[in-house]
Amino acid sequence: MKTYEIDGNDFSNLAEFAEVFSKIVLRDHIWNGNLNAFDDILRGGFGTPDEGFILIWKNSNKSRRDLGFPETERWYEEHYKTCHPSNQHRMLQGKDKAHHQEGETVFDWLIEIIMAHGPGGTEQEDGVILQLEEG
Repeated sequence: MKTYEIDGNDFSNLAEFAEVFSKIVLRDHIWNGNLNAFDDILRGGFGTPDEGFILIWKNSNKSRRDLGFPETERWYEEHYKTCHPSNQHRMLQGKDKAHHQEGETVFDWLIEIIMAHGPGGTEQEDGVILQLEEG
């Protein structure tokens, strides 16, 4: 099984994570940071191996901090500007929760998406195995 290694020292926000992930894991594709697209990418066919892969995330504690509440609040603020009016209230609620350091973070979302494609996940047939290294 192919193994890829990303390092939390190489990025400090979601856009940089997407850039690093694209460079290291994807072949001939660039992921722009859209979380729905990330879910699709992990299914295979967008440069990731169809048979699954191992993703080693070095310095994941740094990423947990960098992709934590401030980055989550920024994400909600950015998406509020372009979301459908029916979703604006949800974006404001999410931003407020992140501001008060409540709820899930961008880091949590990424982990949840990756884990869904691995052992015990809802899409485990995709064979993505995540190994977090605290470093």
